[in-house]
Amino acid sequence: IKKLKMNFKKYLPTLVCGFGAAVLSTVPGIKNFSCCLIVPGAAAISILLDKKINNSNEKILLGKSFGFGFLTGLFATLFITTFEMLITYFTKSNEFIQNLPQLELTMRQWNLGQMVDESLKLIKSVSKEIQKSGFSFIYLLMILSSNFITNSIFGMIGGALGMSLANRKEREKDSEL
Repeated sequence: IKKLKMNFKKYLPTLVCGFGAAVLSTVPGIKNFSCCLIVPGAAAISILLDKKINNSNEKILLGKSFGFGFLTGLFATLFITTFEMLITYFTKSNEFIQNLPQLELTMRQWNLGQMVDESLKLIKSVSKEIQKSGFSFIYLLMILSSNFITNSIFGMIGGALGMSLANRKEREKDSEL
């Protein structure tokens, strides 16, 4: 149990920062910057928090920074998806449903024939499920997979940024001595 507690403590900054990123990602207006600013920033902060919590003077390595970035992105994905599904469940609406008419127009302009018709049929069935019950398993899979891909990639980029910041601070301390 002690070892499990130690391992949990090791990844606590990624969990906290992933949750913080998810909360910010639910705010309208800020939501649009989730993948490219909020998640990388949260990953960078998780590296700095870990360094501060452990009072470490060690140089952060790229593998650790990618790992922390990936985990921050993963936790952000899980929380963002949970929040999105809860909001959708209670309101029985979301941006997907609101943007459906524009999506249909755009897809029809592509002139892809039968493929567009089949895709629109699936999209409309997802929309009807959400409006009726507040939940669609297909919608859940769509947002979970898209959030996972973007947040894990941008989280790793943010982890590398956090590594750069943390290591730069150490170099500045060393040069002062």
